[in-house]
Amino acid sequence: MKTSNALLLVLVLLYINASTEWPTHTVCKEDNLEIYYKSCDPQQDFSFSIDRCSDITTHTFNIRAAAVLRHSIKELYVKLSMIVNGKTVLTYSETLCGPGHAKLIFCGMKKGERFYYEGPVTLGIKEIPQGDYTLLAKLTNEDHVTVACADFTVKNYLDY
Repeated sequence: MKTSNALLLVLVLLYINASTEWPTHTVCKEDNLEIYYKSCDPQQDFSFSIDRCSDITTHTFNIRAAAVLRHSIKELYVKLSMIVNGKTVLTYSETLCGPGHAKLIFCGMKKGERFYYEGPVTLGIKEIPQGDYTLLAKLTNEDHVTVACADFTVKNYLDY
């Protein structure tokens, strides 16, 4: 029995290493708004969800995100890029953790720890731009190593 369990584990690990990309996950799909994501970190997938697509257009909405950290977070930076038809049309970056910045719950977490966040997020936008586009979100630490990376596909057919 132990040999079959070990063989199964080896096969699963080989399959994971043979995969060239992570699957696309559905964040939400309602009426005229669809949001999907795929990890762009070749070594790690993560989980992310929201309650309802329609909540995004409110000022604050609840999310859930989880991952096992492959790198420690002493400092953390986020860079967001909006890509339309293969061209970057908007970029935004911010320091999330570091000297002189607000302490978030995941600041100071160590490699191997399980990151889990469930709670409110405020985007500061009144509406989601109409059309099909990609949002690239990349989190890096003080060593410029990727902590998490995702390509979000947004399909918004709502006419505000």
